[in-house]
Amino acid sequence: MSRATTKKTSPDAISPSYEQALEELERLVASMEGGQLPLDQLLDSYRRGAELLGFCRARLQAVEEQVKVLAGGEMKSWEDS
Repeated sequence: MSRATTKKTSPDAISPSYEQALEELERLVASMEGGQLPLDQLLDSYRRGAELLGFCRARLQAVEEQVKVLAGGEMKSWEDS
C-alpha cells in the first residue's frame, strides 16, 4: 500500500496567471454553492479556494504597488486622467 503525499504549492505554482486563478476560484465557488459535494471534497475545495484567493489578492496588491511607482508614489483616480 503506497502512501499519498501532499505537496505544498507556492503562490507561483498555484496558477500561471491571475485570470486563470480567478476562473478556477469561480468554478470552485459554484461547485461548493451547488451543495452536492461530499464533505471531504468540500473541505479540499475550500482549502484550494483559500490558496487561490490569497494568490489573487497578492497579485492585485503587487500590481497596485507597480502603479504607485509608475504614478510617482501616489495613486490617482482613473477619473482624474
